[in-house]
Formats: sequence, C-alpha cells, structure tokens
Amino acid sequence: MAVLARWCLHRRLAVIVLWLAAFAGLTTAAFATGSAYSSSYDVPGTEAGRAAALLGKAFPGAAGSSDTIVWHSAHGTVRAAAVEQRVSHALDQVSHLPGVTGVSNPYGTAARTADGGAAQISRDGHTAYATVTFAKDAEHLKAGQVRQVVATAKAAATKNLQVELGGDAIALTQPSSGQLSEVVGVAVAAVVLFVAFGSLAAMCLPIVTAVVSVGAATMGIQLLSHVMSIANFAPMLGTLIGLGVGIDYALFIVTRHRRGLRRGLDVQEAAERAVATSGRAVVFAGGTVCVAVLGMLVLRLSFLTGVAIAAAMTVLLTVAASVTLLPALLGIIGKYALSKRERRRLAEHGPQPELPTGLAARWSSFVERHPKLLAGVAAVVMLTLAVPVLSMRLGTSDQGNDPATSTTRKAYDLVAHGFGPGVNGPLQLVAQTDDAADKVALDKLTDTLRDTHGVASVAAGTAQRSGDVTVLTVVPSTAPQSQATSDLINRLRHDVVPAAEAGTDLRVQVGGVTAGYDDFASVIVSKLPVFVGVVITLGGVLLLLAFRSLGIPLKAALMNVAAVASSFGVVVAIFQWGWGSELLGLGRAGPIEPFLPVIMVSVLFGLSMDYQVFLVSRMYEEWRETRDNRRAVRIGLAETSRVINSAAVIMISVFLAFVLSGDRVIAMFGIGLAAAVALDAFVLRTLLVPALMHLLGGANWWLPGWLERRLPRISIEAPEAEVAPTPPKDPQPHDDLRPKAPDTA
Repeated sequence: MAVLARWCLHRRLAVIVLWLAAFAGLTTAAFATGSAYSSSYDVPGTEAGRAAALLGKAFPGAAGSSDTIVWHSAHGTVRAAAVEQRVSHALDQVSHLPGVTGVSNPYGTAARTADGGAAQISRDGHTAYATVTFAKDAEHLKAGQVRQVVATAKAAATKNLQVELGGDAIALTQPSSGQLSEVVGVAVAAVVLFVAFGSLAAMCLPIVTAVVSVGAATMGIQLLSHVMSIANFAPMLGTLIGLGVGIDYALFIVTRHRRGLRRGLDVQEAAERAVATSGRAVVFAGGTVCVAVLGMLVLRLSFLTGVAIAAAMTVLLTVAASVTLLPALLGIIGKYALSKRERRRLAEHGPQPELPTGLAARWSSFVERHPKLLAGVAAVVMLTLAVPVLSMRLGTSDQGNDPATSTTRKAYDLVAHGFGPGVNGPLQLVAQTDDAADKVALDKLTDTLRDTHGVASVAAGTAQRSGDVTVLTVVPSTAPQSQATSDLINRLRHDVVPAAEAGTDLRVQVGGVTAGYDDFASVIVSKLPVFVGVVITLGGVLLLLAFRSLGIPLKAALMNVAAVASSFGVVVAIFQWGWGSELLGLGRAGPIEPFLPVIMVSVLFGLSMDYQVFLVSRMYEEWRETRDNRRAVRIGLAETSRVINSAAVIMISVFLAFVLSGDRVIAMFGIGLAAAVALDAFVLRTLLVPALMHLLGGANWWLPGWLERRLPRISIEAPEAEVAPTPPKDPQPHDDLRPKAPDTA
C-alpha cells in the first residue's frame, strides 16, 4: 500500500487526470446509450412465472403496458352527456398519440359485462375508467410519450370532473427528488467534516473522492444495464451506499494523514503512512462489503444479481478512489490539510503528543465503571426497537403506497372506492384446454370461482382466449397487499384449482402481477435464513482470523443480529404500521419490500464490520502489549469513539437525505440503514460492546491452543514504519489512557 501511495503522490496530476477522464468517458457513453433498467419481479419456476410465460406465447401482441385513465364526478354522474362528450373527445385524442395502440372507452361498450363482472363505470355512476395500451412495456417507453398522454387526459378535467392516471408507464412521469437528496446528503456531510477537521481543504477531499467514484459507478451501472438485468432502483441504492462508505473511508485516511502532519511528518511521508495503515483497513472493509453484497448471488435471483453487482461495483470504485485519488489530492493541498490554528501551533511549538482526553476519555472511563448498568440499558433499547419485527410482513408495494398528492395514488384510490379494492390487482388464471372435457371443467371452475370466498368477480370471454389457452380474470374482494388476498391465492392453488383439474387434462396456473409479487416474497423468505447464516458465518471467520479470539466473533454476530432486528423494527413501524409515513411524504402504510432484508443484511454486515474492526483492532493492539483487558477496552474506546461517531453522523446524514428522493423503496433503505448505523455506532460499538468486554475480562481474547496453531495469520492494519516519539509524563488524571503504541485511527 505504501508503494501505491508513493506512486500516486509522485504522479498526482496524472492520477487526477486519469480519474476525471474515466468519469467523463463513462458519462459520455452512458448518455449516448441511455439506460435499460428493469422493474420485473418475475422469478422463473414459480407458478406466476409459468403463467406469464404461457401468456407471452399465447398473446405475443399483448406485451405493452396497460395503464388507466380514471375520471370522477362528485356532483352528478359520469354518464351525463357533457361529461361523456368531454371525456370521449380526450380518449380519442389519446388513442392517436405516438406509442399508444388502443384505448378502451366505457361509453362505447355496455355498462356491465355479460357475465355480471365489474364494468368500467361504477355502480353509483360517479367513477369510470379507460384502459390505455402502449406499444411497449413501461421499461422501454420514453417519459416524453407518457407525459403527452397525461397532459391530454388531464385537459378534460374541470372544476366538477376529476381526472387521474395510474399504471407503470404513468409512474415514469412522477417527479423525483433524487438529485436533491444527493445534494442535501453531501452538504450535511461537508458540514460535519468541516467541524471535525477545521480545514476547508481537508473537508473537500472526502467529498471530491466520493462524488467522483460514485459518479463513475453510476454511469457504469447504466452501461451495465444493457448487458444484464438491473433493477431500476439499483443506481440510487448504489449512490446511497457509495456516498456513505466513500466519504467515511476517505475520512479515516485523511484523519490518519492529519495526525501524521501534527506529529511533524512531511506531507509525503504522512500520506504514505496513512494509506499504508488506514488505507489497508479501508481495503479490508470495502472488500468485506463487496463480499457481503455479492453473497446475494447465492440466491440465484436475476433481480437481485444486478443489484448485488451494481452495489459491489460502487463500493469497489470508492475504495479504489480512496487509495489512489485521495493520496494524489493530499499531495496537492499539502499542509493545508491542517487548519490554520493547527499549522500555527505546529510551527510555534513543534509536534505535541496526542492524548485521549475530553469527552471520549470520560465516556470510556464511565463505561468501565458501570458495565452492567449500561449493558442492560443498551439491551433494553435494542430489544424495544426490535419488537415491531415480530409483525413484519413482506410484500411488494404498489401505487396505493404512493404519496397522497400523486396522480397514481389518486387514480388507485378512485378505482378502489368506485369498483372495489381488488380491481387494482386482479389475478389471472391461465388455463390450457386440450379437448372438450377440459373446456367443460373450465366452465365449472368459472362457476365455482364466483362462489369462492374472497372473490368479487370473474371475467372470461372470447377476447381472453387464444388457441388452447384461456384467461380468467379473477378480482379479489380485498386489496392486492392484503393478507386476505395472499390467502385467496393459496386457497385457489391448493384447493379450488386442483379440485377442478381432477380427472381431466386441464392445467390452470394462478398468475398476474399480484400473484407474482406474492411468489417473489415467498421465494425470498424461503432463502433468507440460509443467506443470513452464510453472511454472519463469513463475518465470524474473518474476525476470528484477525483477532485470534472466539469471543470477538461471537459478540460481533450477536451485534449484527441486534442491529438488523432493531433497524427492521424502525422500518416496520414507519412503513408497515404507518407511523409518520404520510407526514414524511412516503405514502400509505404497506408491506415491507421482500428484497429489503437481503440487501440490508448484506450492506449492514459490511458497515458493522467496518466499525467493529476499527474499534476492536485498537483494543487488540493494547491487549497484546499489556495483557490488561480493562486498559485495552478503555483505551480502545477512548481513542476510536470520536472518529466512529463522526463517521456515523456523516453516514446517517447521507442515508436520511435519500428520504427526500420521493421513492418509497429508496426511502425504506435510507431510513433502515440510517437507523442501523445510528444504533451500531452510538449504542452497540460505544456502549454495549465495550460494556460486555469489560464484563467478560480476559475471556474476550481466549482461543484454544490447537486452533491458534492451525489458523493462518492476517493483519488488517500494517504497523506504522516509525515508532512515535515517547510522550512526556502527563500530569492529568487521564495518564492511564495514554496509548502504548501508535494508534490505528
């Protein structure tokens, strides 16, 4: 690492130019090719997946997005001549817009379908809707085309006629505050860095490093979307993670560099040693995050594979920038990495010993005196916050969870109120009928479905038949996200449909978007325990090799579980219970996204390992020298807590800023990760972990001799090449906090 830092310092201008050129090249290529992100939750092998494949073969021309135009008249009915004329004219205009293949006008059909199913005009006559079919699915439509549809339809609205639109394509026109969230997050991080460093130049370095690396990663992800399936939220999630860890990694290295300068080292030597020590720890931490997120590959879900690769690529580039671009920038700013007051003090008094005094030292001593009380308080806090997890329900949010002011949410609510909640998420029963007996059995199934508990209506007709494939549209009596709807899907698959198929060749698959979301959640839940077990075991093995102890990995595993459970509890309270979700502009309460636990466990594993290594490595260094556990824990906490807390404040600020994005999924990640980092840094690492280590004493560092002899040795941070000057005797009462060896901050 020292060789790499030396090379980057000697060729700092070339390094900076190379990074900027790479960023510019990726940006140009990304803008030239556009994006091809995916919003598909299809899981091959599930029943909904098989139904979708069968539909695709039977109805190849029905691949375009089908969206909805809803109009509502509170004073009078939508059948009034004036309303019919106005809306019909607007629908006719929409049907001739580019990219639109058809519009179903309820005024041109019967008020009610022949089989008694729900029509496009509500029973009370106050609400009606039309279906707009696009030539392409939402992923391949241009937002400008959809905006024309929205504007044309909205033009029909009057004071007494409300017009709203819903659907996947319409969602493309919803305003996004993604750039605002990034700006706010970076601005708050800049304030924290300035307070911590007191130097404008030093403050800018972590910001510049993170912005360049994350920007390059975002453009790379956009290019990668043409090669593989990448979820549409992956770029923003990568930005969220990249800004957080990128600024933190640079913070650790700049902090070490500044300490070297205060000790009298020249700029080049201080930078080299910072990269050789803290830079090595950054590579270890970043590699851990990459390994953790790439662990999602074992789930073998294409939807998560793209997310994993996008997140890993972002973290990889932030680490690369931290150990190459950052040292080059350190060489550029020179002594200005220190504040003006620090430079003046260094010039007047020379290098001064740095002692762990102040609040950090007092807190460390307080934890040492009251470990049982503080461990109990921390445990109560974590357990209380984890209680909501017991009621967590995984499922996929829809436009019913959009902010109340959005047109998609208004359209969703109008349809639910006028036609029933199930109309927003109908099920599709796709049947293969080989002979007349199968068709008779299907007719009997249709009659049975109408009498099945939880079914509001069933629609079937010649328009839904292609060859030997017939589609039955089943409208549940409950909302798509309701547990009752999931129960209906299970009842249809395990009871109603098998009974109809018995004794015939009839084969019926229960599919549709709602069933697909349900299957996706089921697959994730079934694989989650194994995934969590693998991630925690991996972390335990790494800590075992690093600290030669059984107690440290076991406590880390316990802390990881506690952080995940408590942060999920916060997410459930806000997003599933709805505590303040509408107030925060996050929409109506609903289930937790099924992929959230997988991604959060991956990311939190890496972030918690970062803090764990940073804290315990200093304790371990002191323990190896003195074999005094109380002193090791006290000094380790006193010397690292300030940097851990500063890093945590930055990461929390960045994560919370993404709540402003307006995207429910990203806001869920932002709040969940912010809560996890806050609990990890301020409750676990600076309270519960040191308290437990005081209680366990020398058992913290115990390892059976036979295992000690067989384990390979790894070093997270290489020792500094120089021995720090021996500090003079400190007359202050914190003499026992003086470090015995160079710190590892």
